[in-house]
Amino acid sequence: MDINLLAFGIIAEITGKSAWKMAGIKDTNELINNLETQFPALSTTSFSIAVNRKVIQDNIIFNENDTIALLPPFSGG
Repeated sequence: MDINLLAFGIIAEITGKSAWKMAGIKDTNELINNLETQFPALSTTSFSIAVNRKVIQDNIIFNENDTIALLPPFSGG
């Protein structure tokens, strides 16, 4: 199963990419573990996850071709 990842702000800087696909990731917990292994700086970086444009708080299971956005903290202004 493939998922589509989008990264913004500091997350894109850390990963060196703004969009890519990942295979074999079943849920948000596995995604976070995988990302922190590939990009250790993410383990100390605060970010939110949106699945198909909806920010989520809990672990969810992905569906084929879901779009997952990695969102840095937003500042007001």
